[in-house]
Amino acid sequence: MRIGFISTRLAGTDGVSLETAKMAAVLEQMEHEIFYCAGELDSGERRFLVPELHFIDETAVKLGDRAFNRRGAEDAKVLGDIGERAKQLKEPIRQFLDKSQIEFLIIQNAFAIPMQLPLAQALTEILAETGLPALAHNHDFYWERERFANNCIPEFLDTYFPPDLPNLKHAVINSQAQRDLQARRGIGSILIPNVFDFATPAPGIDDYNADFREAIGLEPEDWLILQPTRVIPRKGIELAIELLARLNDKRAKLVITHHAGDEGLGYLRQLEALAEEKGVDLRYVADQIDDARRTTDDGRKIYALWDTYPHADFVMYPSLYEGFGNALIETIYFRKPALVNRYSVYAEDIAPLGFQFVEIDGTVTDEAVTAVRHHLLRPQKTTPIVERNYQLGQQHFSYQTLARLLQEIMG
Repeated sequence: MRIGFISTRLAGTDGVSLETAKMAAVLEQMEHEIFYCAGELDSGERRFLVPELHFIDETAVKLGDRAFNRRGAEDAKVLGDIGERAKQLKEPIRQFLDKSQIEFLIIQNAFAIPMQLPLAQALTEILAETGLPALAHNHDFYWERERFANNCIPEFLDTYFPPDLPNLKHAVINSQAQRDLQARRGIGSILIPNVFDFATPAPGIDDYNADFREAIGLEPEDWLILQPTRVIPRKGIELAIELLARLNDKRAKLVITHHAGDEGLGYLRQLEALAEEKGVDLRYVADQIDDARRTTDDGRKIYALWDTYPHADFVMYPSLYEGFGNALIETIYFRKPALVNRYSVYAEDIAPLGFQFVEIDGTVTDEAVTAVRHHLLRPQKTTPIVERNYQLGQQHFSYQTLARLLQEIMG
């Protein structure tokens, strides 16, 4: 079958792009042909770039600003203007569908988060007109985000985010979203968790990444405490700093891998000040890590994120909220011990499966500090725990799990 993926952006390491790449890999293993259409795309074959589909498209941004104003003030023309833009977007989308001879379309989050209002309307109208079978893979709904609470288009949102069509099936990434979609819209859905290719062994230390610890200034006896997330407030990184402060061991170094700036640099500056105040050695190494290995024009080595995990002694995942928890599944895949803050999706969809992590519930406890210390001082006792976690990950979050779910959806 010829399957198309469409979204605002399918590039880089955001959750939607990562899960799309995994889904595409599984579908290719099932011998389907895959095609892509988005406002931003990674390089490769069978890609149809349409810049005006991007959520940073100037028209989309202006329409969003009008629809989601602070007071929810009426804008009599905004729905008409969204409709006019939707008509314009339908032309390149139809070209993609026709040129690629798409037989099944997978819409990645464009019906869930309303950052491209005309795109949702355009896709809905095309699906209604053509009857093309499709799946909406919904990662985070607008009602989960405070910034979309005040708006002047409530009926539009109830119509298109997501739409209810006979030829459109829905998938969500956690149980709460599944319940909310049913309660709010009367729409049933299939739960598709984040997955990993557990059948392929995790990469380890090799000639390229062997010097990573040295490159970020660590001594051989230091403990690399990895924080493999973006630097935004919902990641709860202040809890990791608090734990290291109470660990009170100079060998412990908190290493943050991802760039700050998605929501401004204020949070990073707060973390740096907090770390200094509490005497915690925080290493922000985002400028040495990228999506893939490369060398800069001046000869500086850049590491991939996966080069960091093999060197980690422990992983911090103190998130306050996650749609699922991609970095946590990554930690399981790399067989690393971790601390987890019991965010709601973890507590409902992951913890009951039997995984073993050091857990906190919004507050760093003496028990958590002691447990982390034991992992660091007695790594040999950690091996059975991470092996058990790996087996559970393979059982519940593997490509084989995704293949079975997709087979059910597509018949």
